[in-house]
Amino acid sequence: MELLADNNIRVWFDETLLKEDALKSFDIAFWQDKDAVIGSATGRGTTWFVKTETVAAALRHYRRGGLFGKLVSDSYFFTGWESTRSAAEFNLLHYLREQGIPVPRPLAARAIKDGLTYQADILVEKIDGANDLVDVLSASPLTEDKYRDIGKLVRKLHDAGVCHTDLNIHNILLDDKGAFWLIDFDKCGRRSGEGWKAANLNRLQRSFRKEVGKRQIQWQESDWQFLLQGYGH
Repeated sequence: MELLADNNIRVWFDETLLKEDALKSFDIAFWQDKDAVIGSATGRGTTWFVKTETVAAALRHYRRGGLFGKLVSDSYFFTGWESTRSAAEFNLLHYLREQGIPVPRPLAARAIKDGLTYQADILVEKIDGANDLVDVLSASPLTEDKYRDIGKLVRKLHDAGVCHTDLNIHNILLDDKGAFWLIDFDKCGRRSGEGWKAANLNRLQRSFRKEVGKRQIQWQESDWQFLLQGYGH
């Protein structure tokens, strides 16, 4: 890992993955000039998909949600460079990959300090040929073995001591080779103890139930038992 540091800016990047200028790689105009923008997605903000020299990647600016986000959209209280949202997610993704957990490779992260606050961005690998479980289950049901695979994946995450604070079926991807991935680790981190694990599973179960009502996904309560079998319950 490499670190670029100036008075008010830090950029962490993987020199084996990011061959472009790390300082310019968070500017969408840089990618537009290279004709390297391959798509976008709109959620809390716009995520841009770009083609780097090595991999396709997703460029995301950190934005607040909820009521407070309407007042302060993208500034966070600064408590140290390594505690910034971007650095924390960048480092957590590296840790998870070291544990053998299928998550996107982080290319680069940036934090810019302005007085007592900072803004942040991250550039991570885009998983080719993958769709989230909402889209997958909107088209067809999953097999019992696939649910067991999801359970095994969540168990591996928990055994690594990591709580995905937004564990829902939008953040679980299935690629065209039949493998599952976990994405979006903003505000996630390592935890000790055991109590949080059941709550994390309950959050995932609520996500399935919610999308049955919202999108009529092809899921039924009995499918949850196969996931728990994979988890080891």
